[in-house]
Amino acid sequence: MPKISLDMPNELLSDLKLHVGDDKKFISVADAVRSACRKLLDQLDMIDTRHGRTGGE
Repeated sequence: MPKISLDMPNELLSDLKLHVGDDKKFISVADAVRSACRKLLDQLDMIDTRHGRTGGE
């Protein structure tokens, strides 16, 4: 799996970490970021479909 690096405001990272750990929604910050990206891409696909845009254009 490729690795990426990104800059993130500390307050955003702190808020994200509230949802990471034992008995929380995500097992790691990386897991939370991957999940957020997947959800965003799904939303963008739905928007593209509503506007008559399809993949590959």
